[in-house]
Parts: sequence; structure tokens; C-alpha cells
Amino acid sequence: MQQLSLFAAESEEPSPSDLAGLLAAGGHAVATGAGARISIIVDDPWRARAILLMMEQALPAGRPQAAEILETDEGRRLARTDPAPELRRLAGQWQRGAAKRVPDGWTPSARALRAWSLAAGRAVDGHYLLGLDPHAEQTHQPLAAALARAGIAVTVIGPRGGGPAVRVTGRRRLARLRENIGDPPPDAPPDAWPPV
Repeated sequence: MQQLSLFAAESEEPSPSDLAGLLAAGGHAVATGAGARISIIVDDPWRARAILLMMEQALPAGRPQAAEILETDEGRRLARTDPAPELRRLAGQWQRGAAKRVPDGWTPSARALRAWSLAAGRAVDGHYLLGLDPHAEQTHQPLAAALARAGIAVTVIGPRGGGPAVRVTGRRRLARLRENIGDPPPDAPPDAWPPV
């Protein structure tokens, strides 16, 4: 029998802060008059559906439509929340002027790690890569430090190594990540989740 971690994504209550994982993965936060909107572009329909579910869970119940999936001109999927006052604080923490930044001392929760994995995670040659925002290189090292604070040491890799991404290597680190993010969505391909 496998013992579940007290920190597993399934044991945490959903929160707007879960969507910080999407910002780590290359998502965007935009302030609006009604609050803020979080969005991310992904290639795979299963990723968009799983992210949509997380977005809906992260915002208070009772909204007629908390999030939606659109198709871009390039045929990719854009998952985005409706503007919400609950997202204003998160958006402000991740912006410095027009530039994206990692909040000082940020440590990803299990649900934020799950969101990051859903948006930009993939297994490659026995490692696991969590994609980084190619347009926000200033966030790469701070995100690696944030993962270290969460107990998962990583290596930042560039485009030549399949990135930009952070690479999780080693049985114990992969197991810790998998324990935190829980099970993959049923329609996710095997290489979308950390190897067991």
C-alpha cells in the first residue's frame, strides 16, 4: 500500500495561488478593471482541459464561467481565466513593471507544481523537464531556487538541452515531485508525467 503525502496536490484546498504554476511555466497575468486574468498557451488539448479544470477550481464557486479555452491562429490552445478580483494579488506579485518576476521567497505548493507540470512538463530520457518562459529569462534561476526550497533540486537547461526548462533528475527527486503533483489526468500520454 502506498502512503499519500500530506503535501500531495489532492490534499490541498484549491486557491488562486495555485495558478502561479502557470506563470512559472510561461503563462501571463494581465491586470484589468475587474481584477486580473491568467492565461497560458499550450499545444495539447489534454493540457488545456486539465488547466481549465484547475482554473475553475482555483476561483470561487458560483461564477457562470470562470475560465475558457480558445484556439489561436496557429492552432494552439489558449486557456484563460475570466478577469477576477481574486487574481489581482497573484498578478501583482509576478509583475515588476512590464517584466515578469518570481516573488521573493516563493515556494511552489503541490497544486502550483501540478499546474506547472500540466502546462509544461514532460519526461525525457529518464528525467523530467518543467518548461520555463522563453521570454522571461530573468525568472529561470529564481524558479530553480524556488524548487530547491520545495525540496526538489533541479538544473536549468537551455534550448540545446531541450529547454528552456528545469530538469529533475534522480529517483528520489522524481518520486518527490510525483508525490507532490499526484496522478496524471486520465487522457495524458505516459511521457507527460515524471517517470515512476
